Amino acid sequence: MPRVEFMGSDRLQHQRYELKYHVSEAKALRIRDFVQGHLNVDEYSALQNGLSYPALSLYLDSEGLDTHWHTINGNRNRFKLRLRYYDDRPDTPVFFETKRREDNVMLKERGGVRKSAVRWLLAGHLPERKHMLNPDDEEAFVAVQRFCHRMLQLNARPKMHVAYLREAYENSSDNNVRVTLDRRVESQPSARPQLIVRSSRPHLVFGKTVILELKFTAR
Repeated sequence: MPRVEFMGSDRLQHQRYELKYHVSEAKALRIRDFVQGHLNVDEYSALQNGLSYPALSLYLDSEGLDTHWHTINGNRNRFKLRLRYYDDRPDTPVFFETKRREDNVMLKERGGVRKSAVRWLLAGHLPERKHMLNPDDEEAFVAVQRFCHRMLQLNARPKMHVAYLREAYENSSDNNVRVTLDRRVESQPSARPQLIVRSSRPHLVFGKTVILELKFTAR
């Protein structure tokens, strides 16, 4: 598999709208044909067989699963905490991400952390510059600080591992539009701070259904 360095905080849409749909594989292929006429394939998807790269996440939550129930109940203002990574190589980063919803707008901030620092931070310690992928990236460092403060306030611990294959398209000129197709969405309970690549007992959440997501910064 080609070696891929995944996007840092500077490439993200920090504030955007997001719409999600369940579609069949046949419809997903028709959507791919349409989208390729308007957007460019994501640079990471372009390197992969089948145009899809693995997206791996470890979600944190409280003992009472507060952030989960806020989502289930449709709270207009909520957040979730997750670690996002893309492989099991020791020299690639883990992104500590806080994804917030404020009314209809999604806001995301994240910072790249060295994999060697993950257990230390999840044990409740605050981040230091040496833990960061880029110690000089002030925005990323503040994002990880905020993540850790929320984690401690919520007493959040690892709860669920989620993995899927992502096919992505974007407007490369200004990144104001992004379209993704996620396949084989798998989940497995995970109470340990492990960054696994393959679940031993995965649950195929949506079966063969593809998750289409539209992300954009203006109406």
